[in-house]
Amino acid sequence: QVQLVESGGGLVQAGGSLRLSCTASGSIVSIDDMGWYRQAPGKQRELVAGISTDGITNYADFVKGRFTISRDNAKNTVYLQMNSLKPDDTAVYYCNARIKRVAVFWTSPYWGQGTQVTVSS
Repeated sequence: QVQLVESGGGLVQAGGSLRLSCTASGSIVSIDDMGWYRQAPGKQRELVAGISTDGITNYADFVKGRFTISRDNAKNTVYLQMNSLKPDDTAVYYCNARIKRVAVFWTSPYWGQGTQVTVSS
């Protein structure tokens, strides 16, 4: 089994910062791309940022210059540093990773349970 556990969400005022963490655990052989998605009430889940195994990053236009994604491969952990937060950033943030498990020949996507981020105006 593989599990992704997120932490770091909460309530913050507009202009503030939060740092999300997501750690993968279980019968893991390797982790490919990792990323963060978010889903606001009544909206579809959308990509926020992604990072490859060797650190190549990509960002949604609406977070460029404000959010930074990073990862620690030794800890199977991905981070999302969120600065200059806006009320529109309010959503449940989900961690995603493509993971190769022990005794499985292919990678599969896994999701965390989500962490709530609320930005007050």
